[in-house]
Amino acid sequence: MRTIAVINQKGGVGKTTTTANLAAALALAGKRVCVIDLDPQAHASTHLGAEPDGTLPSLYDVLVSNKPLAEVRRSVGDNLSLIPSDINLAAAEVELAGIVGREVILREAMAADAREYDFVLMDCGPSLGVLTLNALAAADEVFIPLQPHFLALHGLSKLLETTALVARRINPKLVVSGVVVCLYDAATKLAQEVVTDLTGFLEKSRGANVPWANARVFGTKIRRNIKLAECPSFGQSVFAYAPKSSGAADYAALANEVLGVSAPQVIGPLKMTVEVPAAQTPAAEAPARQTTVEQVA
Repeated sequence: MRTIAVINQKGGVGKTTTTANLAAALALAGKRVCVIDLDPQAHASTHLGAEPDGTLPSLYDVLVSNKPLAEVRRSVGDNLSLIPSDINLAAAEVELAGIVGREVILREAMAADAREYDFVLMDCGPSLGVLTLNALAAADEVFIPLQPHFLALHGLSKLLETTALVARRINPKLVVSGVVVCLYDAATKLAQEVVTDLTGFLEKSRGANVPWANARVFGTKIRRNIKLAECPSFGQSVFAYAPKSSGAADYAALANEVLGVSAPQVIGPLKMTVEVPAAQTPAAEAPARQTTVEQVA
């Protein structure tokens, strides 16, 4: 099982969009996937069709009342489960303040859960508080969605310092696997320069004793696409809402990278094909291509 925390202390960079749509792509590829929503705003829950109403149990009950994950989990699609959030989770930061071992409550709950998954993706809120620390303590890997602006690079250093601290004190196996560049516009020089700078920084860290020593910038860049902004309001992933959009193509390609396979090879009967302009090139100049989410034996 791969347990991945999707984090960035800056809001609006594509954390929830990446968590929900990458999870949906992996589920379409036949993988058993669970999304854990650690953001009190509950955007990942809404995105996956589980609008919080305050009446059903949520992750708050797991963290504060020791409720088992099995009593909170909901099925939101084939191969796709959700541990939802709601506004009550905002109180958890205060209510857990005096609890010994508050950073590992989620990890212990996951260890006690009998359900097996291929992937667990944790959507973290735009902060580095106790909820995000719970995610980092429970995770094996960190994915960092990043908007290609220079100010985003400044915030990245603080985020990496936090992962190093958690790795030293709470979770020695934690590693930063990669950076997902979101809201990408290949036509702008700024976006290309930021990606080049980020790649250079990660290359310089090779061999160092830090959690991001083997991190990479994912080759797939998530382009600006209005369909990605629209689909949460319908409680659907981009694959259900707009399967032929560039947003679907990009997250399909990202899932292929995460799975370690390369399109267009397909193993097994389940696949999803979308036809859009070639990734990372202006639409007017690019030939049509096909991107496939693959099912791996």
